[in-house]
Amino acid sequence: MSLIRKRRWIQVFSLLAVNAYLPSWLKGEIYQGNLKGTCVPVLNCYSCPSALGACPVGALQSQLATVRFNLSIAQYQVGLYVLGLLGAVGSLVGRLPCGWACPFGLLQELMYKIKTPKLSVPRFLTYGKYLVLALMVILLPLLVMDEFGMGETWFCKWVCPAGTLGAGVPLAVLNEGIRAQLGSLFAWKMSLAVLFLVWMTISTRPFCRTICPLGAIFGLFNRVSLWRMHVDDEKCTRCNTCRKNCPVDIPIYTNPNSAECIRCLKCQDVCPYGAIDHEFIRKRPAPVPAVES
Repeated sequence: MSLIRKRRWIQVFSLLAVNAYLPSWLKGEIYQGNLKGTCVPVLNCYSCPSALGACPVGALQSQLATVRFNLSIAQYQVGLYVLGLLGAVGSLVGRLPCGWACPFGLLQELMYKIKTPKLSVPRFLTYGKYLVLALMVILLPLLVMDEFGMGETWFCKWVCPAGTLGAGVPLAVLNEGIRAQLGSLFAWKMSLAVLFLVWMTISTRPFCRTICPLGAIFGLFNRVSLWRMHVDDEKCTRCNTCRKNCPVDIPIYTNPNSAECIRCLKCQDVCPYGAIDHEFIRKRPAPVPAVES
């Protein structure tokens, strides 16, 4: 089985594994079991009816949104669990979960298969995810307070299309009480979600490349993670077969561990010269035997 096909099966398995509590779909409610306190290393909304765990982006915002309130009541314990999880996953595999496990990444790849005119994503837009991470995930939840001294989860509330499609729409359909409360905020988020759905059919993984703060976090670890990409310069002819098949449009031979790389291994699977490989913990070159004089 090719790496591409294996990856697709793993993506489907991941989707089902992190959304395994099916009874919630019958009740129109959110699963609230013990597993809900555990973050999953992918973008999967906490409020999706069948979601077993929490989204790390939402959890990080929630932690930052309560820091100042906790300090005001002399509660000096700041939860570091989410940061620890992100640091551990990033240090081990970098952005690998984006390419192999993220349900929203799978949706984008399936949408791109729809026959439409195709356009590339301008390079400057790929820096948007770092702006979103800094502003909407970190600074606004930490600094903008309500009358009670609590912040908001700005990215989840105002932007995240994964939350809209995976949680907002299903709950609105299944739960009459929630449906009756829908207003302008839901209309705004639905507009964004539809915009991204259309963009997904035109460009490869536009959300991952331009907006996703989780991808931005994991991407920062690509250069230092234990799991690494490797290109053999002696075999590589710069034929660009890798780039033509890359969902994030990067020439991997110029920077094998670019922060943009989602480590899907498509490039390794299609390289006609076997020049691309991956490794877990960088192998030391074999010692050169001494030549006897």
